[in-house]
Amino acid sequence: MNFLEERIVKDGVVKEGNVLKVDSFLNHQMDIELLEEMGGEFKRRFAGRHINKILTIEASGIGIACITAQHFHVPVVFAKKSQSINLDGEMYVAEVESFTHKCKNHVIVAQKFLGPEDHVLIIDDFLANGCALQGLIQIVQAAGATVEGIGIAIEKGFQSGGRIIRNLGFQLESLAIVDGMDAQTGSIQFRPQEEKQ
Repeated sequence: MNFLEERIVKDGVVKEGNVLKVDSFLNHQMDIELLEEMGGEFKRRFAGRHINKILTIEASGIGIACITAQHFHVPVVFAKKSQSINLDGEMYVAEVESFTHKCKNHVIVAQKFLGPEDHVLIIDDFLANGCALQGLIQIVQAAGATVEGIGIAIEKGFQSGGRIIRNLGFQLESLAIVDGMDAQTGSIQFRPQEEKQ
């Protein structure tokens, strides 16, 4: 097991409905040393790519994206889930459906922060059905920018998102791929490392 898989086994909680709670270290309370290790691993996996911007979606992806951005020495742009009075100018908008929250949101990125000159690494905490990622990809493409790769902390390999995104031809790197979970026993099965690529 890699460092993230070990931490999921140690501190993750499996709930009914294929929910994996990692809020004690990843998406509510954040273990910054763990995020640092994740950022370094994303840098290693995308070392051959020309990346000048990282894109994520609020809120849980922001911490991981920021630490990863330190390794690439680039800024982070995060898609907002609601219009606010301090958003001005032209916007890129995509509709995404949340697996966790069971709702649809319009995600918004100001056009001034994303353009044809950008080579983007998309970062997020979870990949389930792939709706959020498809929305972010749509925004990058609307900007005329290039998706250089996608980095995910935890992919639910038993759901369709990973297959859909890989079939679109993107380099998708997930640090941990969960192939099965049992809420009764609390057990988690990971995809063996050699099968992840």
